[in-house]
Order: sequence, then C-alpha cells, then structure tokens
Amino acid sequence: MESFRFQTLINVSDSQCFPRPGETKNYVVQKSTGQLLTNKMIPRRLLLHSFGFIPVLLNVPLVAEALEMKEPEVIRTQKLDSGVRIQDIIVGEGKEAREGDLVEVNYVCRRSNGYFVHSTVDQFSGESSPVVLPLNEREIIKGLKEVIVGMKAGGKRRALIPPSVGYVNENLGPIPDEFGPRRSLLSHVNEPLIFEVQLLKVL
Repeated sequence: MESFRFQTLINVSDSQCFPRPGETKNYVVQKSTGQLLTNKMIPRRLLLHSFGFIPVLLNVPLVAEALEMKEPEVIRTQKLDSGVRIQDIIVGEGKEAREGDLVEVNYVCRRSNGYFVHSTVDQFSGESSPVVLPLNEREIIKGLKEVIVGMKAGGKRRALIPPSVGYVNENLGPIPDEFGPRRSLLSHVNEPLIFEVQLLKVL
C-alpha cells in the first residue's frame, strides 16, 4: 500500500532518543526550536480518512443520481394473430388509416437478418418516391395491410412480416417497378421480411 511521510512535532526526553533493542526510530531536529520531529509512515487510506475522504461516501451522490434516473422509454412489440410483430416508433397525430382506405407511404424493406432489399427512399440522396397503396388484401400483402391499419398520418412503424402473410402472390404490392429491386424482393418472398413504414397521408 502506498504511504505518505507525515511528520509530527513532539517533545522527547534523552531516553526517547535511543531506540529499544530491535527498534528503529527516525528523528529530525527542528533548528528553530531544537525539538525533534518523528518521521512516521502513515497509510494513505488512513490519511484520507483523517481529512474526511471516505471512498465509499464519495460514490453516494453517483448512486443516488443513478437511482433518480428515469427508466428509458421502451418500444413495446405487439404480436398479431397472423404472426406479424409491430413496433410503434413514432405515433402519428393525423388521420387514422382504416381498411379500404388509400394511403401514401414511404417504406424500407429488409430481410430478417437486416440486409437491405428495397426502399422508396434513396439510401444516398435521401430523396423519396412515396407509393400509394390500397388497404385491401387483393392488392397489398396482408401483413403490411395489418401494419398500416390503425396508424395515424405522421406515424412510423417497424414490423416483422412472416411469409404466410407476405408475398404469397406475385401480383400483391408493394413491388418496385425496376427489374433489379423487383428481382431482389421476389427472391426473398419465402422468408420473414422487416418493413419500416411511414404513413404520410390517408387519401
């Protein structure tokens, strides 16, 4: 343990100047008074305690502050009977989408391992090309319809859509017009897909 050298001013007699057998004492003579200073080794922890620095107490404010911190808001997952799992990222404040409505949305589609498949938002420029989707199962995949119904304009949801309510039919939207993205999407229709959807308008 590291120690600090701590000098104490004491009055000693001649007999105290001579150490006992097997004992070593160090003395320093103070010139101004002729008194002796004992040179003692004081453990650093004892020295800190003498000044009121107790390591345990130093942590008390930090512990108290940690206890006062509010628990971060947790995004809760809703699981539907179809197997679709939905997370509300942003709760919108506009008109609510209902089955049969026409909606304008932006979306990003990824595989369940996070790999990008398709998006209406350009990854590099940030420019978006929103799509208009009818909320009926004849024209849109059932899983995505379930995700959008109940959303309010301005809202944003993330959802895991199992293949049983996904692209069971190649005519179901949303499907990109470009050959490359279309082929990429259709090559992953037999696995769960993650959609991040932003509802822009209810038309």
